[in-house]
Amino acid sequence: MDTQSFYGNEAEMFVVITYDVNTEDALGKKRLRLVAKHCEKYGKRVQCSVFECEIDPSQLKLLQATLKEIIDETKDSLRFYNLGNKYKTKIEHIGVNKGLANDDILLL
Repeated sequence: MDTQSFYGNEAEMFVVITYDVNTEDALGKKRLRLVAKHCEKYGKRVQCSVFECEIDPSQLKLLQATLKEIIDETKDSLRFYNLGNKYKTKIEHIGVNKGLANDDILLL
């Protein structure tokens, strides 16, 4: 699927983002909430600190820069796993499926 971005057409890719934020103090808890909030803009939460995102390269760079500004690199960590755009055969899931696809319908 191609998307239009500021830099032109870029193919979306599948990126798994994981994070570990030290929450021993109030600032850490705030960083944790901010990291999750920004990841939610681009993907879906699949585990407590894991997001799956279908994102184009420019969006990924923007998200990485934003998250880097939020975390404390002496206490926290981020990991980005780029599975590319042919990811469907690379993912296996066992157990309860947490989260909704971005295009799923949610009734309240």
